[in-house]
Amino acid sequence: MTETSELDDSFHVFDTTLRDGAQREGINLTVADKLAIARHLDDFGVGFIEGGWPGANPRDTEFFARAQQEIQFRHAQLVAFGATRRAGAKASEDPQVKALLEAGAPVITLVAKAHDRHVELALRTTLDENLEMVRDTVSHLTDQGRRVFVDCEHFFDGYRANPEYAKAVVRTASEAGADVVILCDTNGGMLPAQVHAVVATVLADTGARLGIHAQDDTGCAVANTLAAVDAGASHVQCTANGYGERVGNANLFPVVAALELKYGKRVLPEGHLREMTRISHAIAEVVNLTPSTHQPYVGVSAFAHKAGLHASAIKVDPDLYQHIDPEQVGNTMRMLVSDMAGRASVELKGKELGIDLGGDRELVGRVVERVKERELKGYTYEAADASFELLLRTEVEGKPLKYFDVESWRAIVEDRPDGSHANEATVKLWAKSERIVATAEGNGPVNALDRALRVALEKIYPQLAKLELVDYKVRILEGKHGTQSTTRVLIATSDGAGEWSTVGVADNVIAASWQALEDAYTYGLLRAGVEPAS
Repeated sequence: MTETSELDDSFHVFDTTLRDGAQREGINLTVADKLAIARHLDDFGVGFIEGGWPGANPRDTEFFARAQQEIQFRHAQLVAFGATRRAGAKASEDPQVKALLEAGAPVITLVAKAHDRHVELALRTTLDENLEMVRDTVSHLTDQGRRVFVDCEHFFDGYRANPEYAKAVVRTASEAGADVVILCDTNGGMLPAQVHAVVATVLADTGARLGIHAQDDTGCAVANTLAAVDAGASHVQCTANGYGERVGNANLFPVVAALELKYGKRVLPEGHLREMTRISHAIAEVVNLTPSTHQPYVGVSAFAHKAGLHASAIKVDPDLYQHIDPEQVGNTMRMLVSDMAGRASVELKGKELGIDLGGDRELVGRVVERVKERELKGYTYEAADASFELLLRTEVEGKPLKYFDVESWRAIVEDRPDGSHANEATVKLWAKSERIVATAEGNGPVNALDRALRVALEKIYPQLAKLELVDYKVRILEGKHGTQSTTRVLIATSDGAGEWSTVGVADNVIAASWQALEDAYTYGLLRAGVEPAS
């Protein structure tokens, strides 16, 4: 069911993540997944959600049945997707058309051939019969009280080959009662200027209401979509995070952001644009794909600044190096500290971390030099905010932040005659004036070290029981060869409420891992509000 939307019908944002987006390699949605994504998209405020092809497979048929019972749509209308009737048949008798009606969706999108070669080679029928298939199917569905959109498949390639026939398909669909006729760049080969010219011509010659469906094979799907809007299209078809077959579709989020923030078009309910980053990441979680860090508007790096020159300007006015306020799309500005950093980068990063450097130029200068010195050795602080904060606090306090002092550690890998392996680590340390020796086994020497350190510290610091290592990356750095190379380790740790990253660099992977582990546990205790040892 759908409640009345507060938006008018003058411009459509149409999402096809559940159909076209699901064709991406690596995505395999269950009915529960589709229901979850539909709820997120409705929360975002899109006008139409294309749910799939009922009758084509049991999963899509079940989705439509459950969606209408389990989801109270507040903003979107559910759309069923299907094809025009078969050649030589009647729409009223075609089983596939009947399945579209039985799905119960208020809107139906029909795919129709608009390329003459596809009509003759794929459908194996005549050009005139293809037009009759469009006319008959649209008329039948509108007579049954359904709103109909028509996707003109391969439209731009068809227009290039036979423009008059491609326009005839558009005209036929519109005259038969289709509310919108969508021009599809199915192969994704068009460029923005070409799209603009074709859409403008077709709009002038047919008078139909036009939409755009762009694939991203040239990397221009978002630009092509906006070019079509410039030319008069008032219906855009997109997918969340650009998911789709081959390299994907026009990405819903930059398209919507551009329409609202650059074009001034009201295409979402008031205030919903601020939910965009959250919705993007939530859908990525459902499809089990890591969110793209460099995605426009919603990526974690979309408003991340690294160069010292940029940071100096941002300190004066963030708008000098940001095209929008990130809060408009629910994102945040981040400062990255690296060997490119200057004083402004460190000051802004300190402010972001809640550490007041008090305008102390000498202190800031020391931090800058310390970062550059350590990054020359292989450390990377833009990927390890926790390690940077510990470094910064060390310089501010004049001494390292300490919860324990390590006397020694060792890791042993035993290769046994039967082909099995044993990994054991021993840690000797002092905490709260107590000397502790702990030994543990693990799945590899680093895991054994992690367990030994946890065994040693958990009785004194029970807060560490919440900590979990969630990611571990190793990189061999340039400068030496083979086993003599310098190794960098990045570790991501979680306490259930958030994650942080730490870095270690040494001439072997175990020593580098130990450094990152020490920082991870130290930062975890700092987050937990534990007072460091005096």
